[in-house]
Amino acid sequence: MLKPCRRSVLLTAPALAAATLIQAGLPARPAMAAPHGLNRLRENDAALPDITFTNAEGRAHTLADFAGRGLVINLWATWCPPCVAEMPALDKLAATLERDNVQVLPLSSDRGGREVVQAFYERTAVRTLQVWLDPRGAASRALGARGLPTTIIVDRAGRERARLEGDAAWDAPEFIAAIRRLTGRAAAPATRGA
Repeated sequence: MLKPCRRSVLLTAPALAAATLIQAGLPARPAMAAPHGLNRLRENDAALPDITFTNAEGRAHTLADFAGRGLVINLWATWCPPCVAEMPALDKLAATLERDNVQVLPLSSDRGGREVVQAFYERTAVRTLQVWLDPRGAASRALGARGLPTTIIVDRAGRERARLEGDAAWDAPEFIAAIRRLTGRAAAPATRGA
């Protein structure tokens, strides 16, 4: 596991080389060994603060816009090597969980905005993830992130159920099962009596 990024990170030559390779779309390191970081997933049950972030077109959104869906909120940036390392796995996770009504929200804190994130997605063949932006880091601060990447699992009732700091193999079967369990099943629609 790569250490979480901080805004004031001083990158070493090996870290810079890894970031360059990853951003070029080349693998920088082998896949994580089992349990793929699952042992770092801290489960909890906490209310979430109101946060605002934007989509690629600059429209403001809040978590209320995703009511009734499970969420995997990933706080990341293109300048953060461990963030970049886990993006292919998050992209696969998003594709896998679409049919389960679970949305992956990668909130980028890149100051360059949509253009930077979109160029990164194109360069690294990210196909499923949408562009979501937290350019001033307000959502990251409100959610209490101590570094990047930080990933928060939110259940269908809008409560934080788990958190992981650092990168992980999100597309590993153990993570997929844990996320499905933590986000819960969608409630069945109420039926009217006759």
